Formats: sequence, structure tokens, C-alpha cells
Amino acid sequence: MKKTKIDHYTDKEALEFHSHNKPGKIEITSSKNMTSKRDLALAYSPGVAAPVRAISKNPEAAFDYTSKGNLVAVISNGSAILGMGNLGALASKPVMEGKAVLFKRFADIDSIDLEIDSSDPKEIINSIKNFSPSFGGINLEDIAAPDCFIIEEKLKEILDIPVFHDDQHGTAIITTAALINALDISKKSIGNIKLVVNGAGASAMACTNLFKKSGVPQKNITMVDRQGVIFKGRENLNKWKSSHAIETKDRTLDDAIKNADVFLGLSAKGALTKNMVKKMAKNPIIFACANPDPEITPEEIEEVRNDAIIATGRSDYANQVNNLIGFPYVFRGALDVRAKTINEEMKVAAAHAIANLAKEDVPDEVVAAMGGERPHYGKEYIIPSTFDPRLISVIPAAVAKAAIETGVARIKIDNFEIYKEQLKQRLDPTVTIMQGINSYIKRKPKKVVFADGEDENMLKAAIAFKNSKLGEPILIGKKEKVKEQIKKIGYNENFDIEIVNSKDTSKREKYVNYLFNKLQREQGMLEWDCDRLVKNDRVVWASCMVACGDADAMVTGNTRRYSSSLEKVIKVVDPRPGEIMFGLNLIVNRGKTIFICDTSVIEYPDADQLAAMAISASRVVRLFGFDPKVAFLSHSTFGQPITDRTKRISDAVKILKKKKVNFKFDGEMQPDVALEEIYKELYPFSEIVGNSNVLIMPSQHSAAISYKMIKSMSRAKLIGPLLIGLGLPIEIAPLRSSTSDILNLASISAYSADVIEYKKD
Repeated sequence: MKKTKIDHYTDKEALEFHSHNKPGKIEITSSKNMTSKRDLALAYSPGVAAPVRAISKNPEAAFDYTSKGNLVAVISNGSAILGMGNLGALASKPVMEGKAVLFKRFADIDSIDLEIDSSDPKEIINSIKNFSPSFGGINLEDIAAPDCFIIEEKLKEILDIPVFHDDQHGTAIITTAALINALDISKKSIGNIKLVVNGAGASAMACTNLFKKSGVPQKNITMVDRQGVIFKGRENLNKWKSSHAIETKDRTLDDAIKNADVFLGLSAKGALTKNMVKKMAKNPIIFACANPDPEITPEEIEEVRNDAIIATGRSDYANQVNNLIGFPYVFRGALDVRAKTINEEMKVAAAHAIANLAKEDVPDEVVAAMGGERPHYGKEYIIPSTFDPRLISVIPAAVAKAAIETGVARIKIDNFEIYKEQLKQRLDPTVTIMQGINSYIKRKPKKVVFADGEDENMLKAAIAFKNSKLGEPILIGKKEKVKEQIKKIGYNENFDIEIVNSKDTSKREKYVNYLFNKLQREQGMLEWDCDRLVKNDRVVWASCMVACGDADAMVTGNTRRYSSSLEKVIKVVDPRPGEIMFGLNLIVNRGKTIFICDTSVIEYPDADQLAAMAISASRVVRLFGFDPKVAFLSHSTFGQPITDRTKRISDAVKILKKKKVNFKFDGEMQPDVALEEIYKELYPFSEIVGNSNVLIMPSQHSAAISYKMIKSMSRAKLIGPLLIGLGLPIEIAPLRSSTSDILNLASISAYSADVIEYKKD
């Protein structure tokens, strides 16, 4: 079984991540405009009285007039935090905030974390009961057994909203999905298998219950705890363990494992030995899911058997049993039909939906997300990838349908195909885009120069690039200063990363010769002028590295103005033959992705330049996985009002019509006409009104102002500007770019180095 490396981070980086900008990982924002006195009056007094009265008459109306229907409480008392144990309620808050982030990222569910400082189950139950009217669902997390059983059981009795303990049921759903497919591949019947569960905690109990619900007979399941096999007649068993006791003479795991078809471990490192594996039946299924270290490693299993199907809880092996594949989507489906509970039928439906998805042909975006290798249903692919974008449309639909069929849904979904399309719109495209790019370059790693190596954010981005196995970073800077910064970040000053500067005389000579040969006729520069440039400017040096083949790509900026960096780059690198150079920004807001240009290069493009920009932009947009629909923007729409300044824009449209390009375009038009569907009926002749995704601005001024206003005043996510049309894969980060922004540009430059044909001198 192939093993991959995991990203590594220092404690200091993790602490800085959680404290940067605003402390923590979540915040609350208003979903309504609050710009006028009238808005405030509607939001609060006296306007709020209307929904108050409506809800008092009909409590179900809370779903219509409040956030209740898309709001989940993430609750813990900190008694079982990850693998660290009982560290208290407050210490669990970073984990619960993280859970809230996952709900939002993967299923567009709003969450509030609530840490209850109590070890008394009754007190916790009462607390949740009292604040439950505010929420559409309750997610319990990191609560130790048996309290988690008691709390969940009681809450399910008294509340009319879903209550879900993810440690139990999330694990159970994914494990059941894995079991369904593993049995299918090994040609075994679920009703005839012998199954051994090692561990008797919350997760193990939930998995066993769902196995039984899915068709495994109780008599065929042997559960083992620290004292050995749980058998009928064993003393001092609580009611939960007693429910899994069977008639058997086996007393130890070693006894029980003989001829077992399936082993599920939710226990501790080393619990399953190679000798035990040898005793298992033909084509054994081994789920060693203890974290961080499994009961037995895949390598150890493969030393003694070559017929096993293996899964673990780790991301560095195939078939990771990861709750993230389950809980966000289960809640999504439950919330969308206003389910009163999450019952066993809904869990089984989720498990089968996950299992079936792994059997389907994998689309290209999943291939990209998995490093460029197309997985095929089989021993090493029994569970879909965590980043499979199809999860959002498949699992919630299955859960919602099961809720409706079992009578726990308050509302019905009439058309599930429309519902699935609506679900797809909830994903954040930027995450999917960058995941695909990063996975692609991991498969084909490049050397990327980080020109401003002494800058803290640039250095952090370079280290993240290396630790994430995206490629090999090269830092430009003074070695002593860079090492000082590395130490400041929290790494050993001798961290393995390449650092170069002008003291490297052999490379310096090569770069000077390259630059002199290029510029002596173009700009009348003398050899010592070129030497001075190479010696004194890191951007020039770094650009020469790429131009001379000592690196594949480059990222710079952050410490100087964009125009200043660009001026240095274009001394070394020419535009691609036959192309125009411009800046392109990717912007995502409320699930809609648009591309804006030119944000950074041509001040006032003429008609020919605007047309050329549209052609190049459409090519790039396709590389990101979008079908380009190009709108030429103006203050006028299709000639109204007519001014001298709109003519070059309409002329650009005419130029494209003559060229017969392979993308949709139109203009001139105002931005709201390009983006908002309400204008379709006014301009039925245009195919792109209301659904444009590439916006060609009339000038650099309008483009730069627009995207910077969006960046400063909205919650839109931005990538770029990307430098399009340059003859080499080089990107420039704007001033004050974050580590994440720089890392994205570095990844894009590495990606460009492989997918774009550059003509080198």
C-alpha cells in the first residue's frame, strides 16, 4: 500500500494561524443589509415584532424567519479531546471552532461552538435542552464514554431536532461504507461474515450497531475490550457492552481472530499482530483505525498477507476512514428537510451513498484533487476522496430521501435533481481550484524561486510550499538574514531549504551574459550595467534563474509595488510571441466565480488589445476548469448611452466576431447586466447576460479599483493578479500579500510551467 507524506507545521505556526488578524477561526456576520434607519427598524424594533408574533403562533415558522434551519450547535465538555484526553471545556474550543469551519467549508452550514464546563451528564443535558430552540441540529463532540451515550440518548428523547455524536455515528457511517465495498470486492456476503471489533468505546459501539443494521447478524460479531471478549455471562458489563455480548468460548482477541473475515480496530497501536493476521480467513478485511497510530500498519500486514483489503484512519495511506466524508453532508440533508432526528435509516442511506460513489467513474476534477492519478474501484479505493466535489450532491440527497421515507422530515423535496444542483452551488470554487492545482503539481514538482526570501510572509510561503510537497523552493536573500527569519518562524535555522544570492559568482556570470545579450541592442545597456542589475536586484536575479533554466517558475512582489516588480521582470523576460500581457484576478463571492482583467498592466487598452485580452483570458479560464463567457464592461449597455469612450469597446466585440472565436462573448454592457439574471428578459438576444464569468474592463483604472474595492469591502475570496502573456511562468504578489496569497501564486506559477508552452530564448 502506497504511503504519502503528511504536511508538517511548527507549534508557533499553528498558534500564529489561530491568532492572526482576528483570534480564532469563526465569526458571525449579518445576512441582511444594515445600511439605513429603515433596515435597522426592520431588523430590530419595531419590524422584528412581526416574525416574533408569527413564531409564537406557530413555532415551525422559526425555520422561515430565523437562521435556525441552517444552524448547528457544536458542543463539547472537553472530556475526550482528540487523542489528548480530558483537558477541560475551554481547551476544547479550538477543536469545536475547527468543526464549525468544516461544517461551513464542506456543506455551507453555519455553526456555533458551545463548550459546557461540566462533567455531570444531567447538567449537560439540561443545558442543551434549554438552548436547543435556537438550533436546527446538535453535534456532540469529544465527550467521553459512557457519558456521551447517556447524553445523546436522553437528548434524542426530548428534542425534536437532529442530535448527532460524530465520534460515534460519523465513524460508523464511513466504516460501514468501507465495509460494504470491501465485502463486494472480496466476494463475501454481509450475512455470513465473521467480524471482530477491537475496542468498546463510543465509536466501536456505533460502528457495531450500524453493521447490525446493515445486515451483519449479532451472533457473527465479537467485541473485545481491554479485559478481553465481551461474552454472555461476563461480570460487570454496563448496558451498552451487554447489548453486544454473544455466546462464545473465545476469551481473547487472539482466540476471536481465528478465521475472521473482518477486523475493525478502534483501540490502540500494536493491538493486532502479524501472527493474528495470519490466522484470518481468505481475503481478510482489516480496518486498523486507531489514531494516530493504527493497531497494525499496512506494511506489517503486507509482510504476511497479499490478499488483505486495508483501511486506516490516516491520510498517508489509501482508504482513509475520515469522518469528514460523512457528518457535514448528513447534517446538510437532515437540515434541508427539517428532520426531527437522524435515524438509523438515514445513516444507512448515507453509508450506501458513499459506497456507491466509490464505484462510479472518477471525474477529472477528482483526478486532479488526487494528484493526477485516476483511482479505480478496488482494494486501494473503497472510499471516495475527502475532496470529491460529488459528495455534496450525493450524500445529503440520500439522507433527505431517507428522512422523508421514514416520516421524520417536516418538509418534502419534490425534485431531487434540482435539489442536487442546488447543493453543488454551495461549494467554494476557490478551494476546489487550488486543491486541483496543488495536487497536479505534487505529481510533477517544480523548482520555484521565491525572490524576496528575507520577507517573513514570502519565507513562510516557501516553507509551506516545501512542507506540502508542492515542489522545491529556492530563496533569494542573504543566508544569515534568511536563517534568522527561519528561526523566528519556529524552525531550526538549518531547515533544509536552498538559499542563493549574488555571491554565487558562476551563476552571476551566466545571468549577466544572458541579460547583456538580450539588452545591449534592445536598450543599449552595457555589460557592467547588466552586472549591476543582476548583482543588486533580487527580482532580476530570480528572473534570470528561470530564463536560464536554473528554476522552473518564480514568485516575487510583496515588498515592493507591483509596477516596480513588473519593470524588473520584463527587462529579463519578453511577452509570449503573439500574446498580450495583462493582469487577471479570480474572484469568488457567494459561490459565483468571476475573472477580471486587466488589473495591473495596460493603462488604457485599445479595441485590438481588449479583443486580444479576451482571447487570452478565455484560454486561462479554461485551464481553471471554467467555460468562459466574456462580457466587455462599460457604463453603457448595447449602445445606450452612446459616447466616444464606448466605441473602442463595441469595436472589440466586432473584432472578435470577425475572428470567430470558440467562446461566448458580448458587450458593451454594465456590470449588473453581465452578472445578474434579472436582466435576461430585457436582453433576450444575448447568451451571456446574467451569467458572464470573464469581465473585460475598459481600463486598468476601473479594473484595479473594482477588484481592490471588492477585496477591501466584501468577504469575496481573491486569487491574483495573475500575470498573463509573459514568456515565462512568473507571478507578482501585490504589496502586503498574506502567506496564503503568495503560496497560491507560487502554486499557479508551478502549474503554468507544466501546462503552458513557453518559448525560451
